Amino acid sequence: MTDTTEKAAVGAGAEAAPAVPAPAPRRARVWRGVTPWLFLLAPLALLIVFTYAPIANMVAYSFTDWDGVNPELHYTGAENYAELFTREDLFRVFFVSGYYLAASAVQIAAALYFATILSFNVRFRNFFKGVLFFPYLINGVAIGFVFLYFFQDGGTLDSLLGLFGHSTDHAWLGSPTSANVSLAGVSLWRYMGLNFVLFLGAIQSIPGELYEAAELDGANRWHQFRHIIAPGIKPVLTLTVILSVSGSLSAFEIPYIMTGGATGTETFVIQTVNLAFRFNKTGLASAAAVVLLLIILLVTWLQRRLVPDDKVDLV
Repeated sequence: MTDTTEKAAVGAGAEAAPAVPAPAPRRARVWRGVTPWLFLLAPLALLIVFTYAPIANMVAYSFTDWDGVNPELHYTGAENYAELFTREDLFRVFFVSGYYLAASAVQIAAALYFATILSFNVRFRNFFKGVLFFPYLINGVAIGFVFLYFFQDGGTLDSLLGLFGHSTDHAWLGSPTSANVSLAGVSLWRYMGLNFVLFLGAIQSIPGELYEAAELDGANRWHQFRHIIAPGIKPVLTLTVILSVSGSLSAFEIPYIMTGGATGTETFVIQTVNLAFRFNKTGLASAAAVVLLLIILLVTWLQRRLVPDDKVDLV
């Protein structure tokens, strides 16, 4: 009786033991490791051909005096880079970028303010969301032409000021300071919608229970922003800062349409385009593009080092 019970138990245990799967054939293991790379082959080829190869060529051209037409290249060393930082007319574009950097700071603050306000239950909030995001949907060339008439002498801005009894014959695009301030203001108006949408999406992704718990504890809107919203949108805020800095350094569309770089409004990208296609100094233009790329990478690295993206857990 006992032997029979033990044999039955042993048999039941043998039946319950999971079968050990046979190892996959070597060919199957090889295909399993190669398959992801087959899917990545096309995008990697496109990335190399249209991104990394042109960057490598640009770096190579920056050490030559190539004019963009002549097939002969003459190695000049670091002369192009030295010319960029020693010629006053070429170095001035760094100061022009300061106007757009200041406008970017105002843009981020305004976008964050409106996104915070409209994330709560306020009247006509969907209407105001559309109003704030609409400028980003308009073509940049159209915006440039519209504001070109807006700032011209006797144009829309002068007419609006005249309604309030303030008459002026000031040429808004006629002096470097007023022209750069005007252009930076147009860029602020156009691109604030993008930052607004990014902030709004990040704020709305925060669980609503946190706001309810904060209200029960007596927290006002400022406390909710400081202790809930600000930590929750930190990664998105980091992204917008990087995009704003890079966009400020590479401003092109609006100043090129409205002034073409005249009256001291030439930006880094406008200068690079003029050097390459107007003055046939492709080597110098390549050096300018390399410098712009390095500046953006340096700013991004510093920003990530000073404000690291710590993982935020709000739940």
